[in-house]
Amino acid sequence: MPIPPPTTVLALVVAILAVSSSGPLIAFAAAPAIAIAFWRNALATVVLTPVALTSRRAEVSAIVRGARRRDGLFCVLAGVALAVHFATWMPAVQLGSVATATALVATQPVWQGLIAAAQGRRPSAAGWLGIGLAVSGAAWATGADLGVSGQAVLADVLALLGAMAASVYTALGERARSALSTTTYTWICYGTCAAILLVVCLVAGVDLRGYDTGTWAAILALVVGAQLLGHSMFNYALQHTSATAVSVLILLEVPGAALIAWWWLGQQPSTHSLPGLALLLAGVAVVILGAARAGRSTPAPS
Repeated sequence: MPIPPPTTVLALVVAILAVSSSGPLIAFAAAPAIAIAFWRNALATVVLTPVALTSRRAEVSAIVRGARRRDGLFCVLAGVALAVHFATWMPAVQLGSVATATALVATQPVWQGLIAAAQGRRPSAAGWLGIGLAVSGAAWATGADLGVSGQAVLADVLALLGAMAASVYTALGERARSALSTTTYTWICYGTCAAILLVVCLVAGVDLRGYDTGTWAAILALVVGAQLLGHSMFNYALQHTSATAVSVLILLEVPGAALIAWWWLGQQPSTHSLPGLALLLAGVAVVILGAARAGRSTPAPS
């Protein structure tokens, strides 16, 4: 594969740094995880609204009129899955370690492979090998956390549920984006996700205000970094390099987040879980490469 141009390399570096900051920022913020998830999606929706209602006005109008009802439905369903993803993974980051939660949620391609198998599209031999490695690595890491605390194990379970929800979100998003622009899709998806999380926060009595300056700064950094800048740079890079290369490079989010959490928050990764996390990442990489070799590109996580 040819080396991408310098601008693409720079975009990938910025994107990886942006998404790597997500876990540490969530762990740092002194606010309930579900509230952070709401503000992250609500503010992103506000930022996208002027663009969606101007340059993408025709698409939005067609969905509202019902002419593209099916496309709009996929956007809404993707938003529901995204809400489940954020409602499980973000609490996992606050309950456990950033490194483990980020690694476990990176198993998204593994769950997509299993969904494909359930639909009759059997993974290749390399795909099954990768799934086995990833599941073994996840079991190793979770077993290591079993000796830490029950809360750490709960965080692992939530992170895995977040990965499953992310695979459903990606599958639905792939259907929607085949017919709609990224702006229209993300605007409806993020808006739906924010609305669901708002209802959850109100019903559960979660405080959405009164945070300190540092917490609001972390929330804004999440919106600008992981939510908008990171995804935008990955989308730009996809125009100049393969989806497989981008999907594998996204796995660098795991060591990136671990290093940031270690440097900034003092969260030193557990030496007992490191071999399991390494095995997990190797398995996910094999799944992605095996899917690409079989002619099925694995979408990048969102």
